[in-house]
Amino acid sequence: MKIDAYETDALMDVAARPRLVFVQGEGSWLIDHRGKRYLDFVQGWAVNSLGHCPPEIAAALAAQAQRLVSPSPAFFNDAALGLAQRLARLSGLDRVFPVSSGGEANEGAVKLARKWGQLHRDGAFEVITFADGFHGRTLATMAASGKAGWEKLFEPKVPGFPKAPLNDIDAVCELIGPRTAAVMLEPIQGEAGVVPATVEFLQALRALCDEHSLLLILDEVQTGVGRTGSLFAFEQADVVPDVMALGKGLGGGVPLAALLAKEKAACFAHGEQGGTYCGNPLMAAVGSAVLDTVAQPQFLAGVRERGAHLQQHLQRLSERHQLAGERGSGLLRALDLGRPIGGALVEAARELQPEGLLLNSPRPHLLRFMPALNVPFEDVDRMAAQLDGLLAKAR
Repeated sequence: MKIDAYETDALMDVAARPRLVFVQGEGSWLIDHRGKRYLDFVQGWAVNSLGHCPPEIAAALAAQAQRLVSPSPAFFNDAALGLAQRLARLSGLDRVFPVSSGGEANEGAVKLARKWGQLHRDGAFEVITFADGFHGRTLATMAASGKAGWEKLFEPKVPGFPKAPLNDIDAVCELIGPRTAAVMLEPIQGEAGVVPATVEFLQALRALCDEHSLLLILDEVQTGVGRTGSLFAFEQADVVPDVMALGKGLGGGVPLAALLAKEKAACFAHGEQGGTYCGNPLMAAVGSAVLDTVAQPQFLAGVRERGAHLQQHLQRLSERHQLAGERGSGLLRALDLGRPIGGALVEAARELQPEGLLLNSPRPHLLRFMPALNVPFEDVDRMAAQLDGLLAKAR
């Protein structure tokens, strides 16, 4: 396929993409190859925590690139050490393994659980996960996920992931047996449509894991690093996991993620885990720059204010257009459309003139909103006005 002067055939065809090529971004806005601007409320699926091309990240990349890019993970480097120490202090977890993607972090969490089970649970290897959960696209994380339509992809599946319904503690209890090593979940299921685990459920899981000597693994790839209005979503439930995966917003747009664990759970022996870019100083420097901003109490207060502002707009839209309501936490929110018009709205929003709007529909009846954590209030107002007009036409 050719898009004006751009040839697309060399890229492997793994997604249905619209006929446009983005060439520039700034803050809440993306610009395509024809010069059209788009208000972006997807931000790379909650990746660009400070918006497109923030000066903090540009400065961190430029400075680090002139100093040290990649000495090999066989050696310590100061940027990775600084990021690890900071994440450990902020999270209350003891050990940090920097990686490149959330899927890689979750894959590491599964490996850690199996090693833990080998050492402390007589070879237990099962990780209880949840229906509609999403943990990545490696073979193990796809098996751990409960995403509809994945049941028969890339068979045979990696075994060892019995699934319970979210927020059903009795169902989890029934799945625990001698082969169980851990329980793994997202505090808020993002791909499922921003479906939260309740505070009561998270606290019950923590108690259950303690009772049975299991690891509690939280996948905070989407919810972590300020997205829900606290630095980590688990803080809002007053629980601390044994293992946690971070990604997306940690790098603010660059490929950076991390696997964190309490000392008791950090049981890898030398040679059992690694990767060419684990602890890459260029990416680690960006992670520290992101945390310089996002970890500040006043910034997190701003996320909560912006989340409340977005929530008010979505509630008004739901009432005005007789939709099925909204839900979420901080700046991870969903609007339940009550009927399968999400895809059509996404397309119509993108085609708006003179400026387009980028939205996400993880399920046919839902829209998901993941703007930059510092999104200007006027951009939230602008998005709501555009969506109001689209919903009026969709009646």
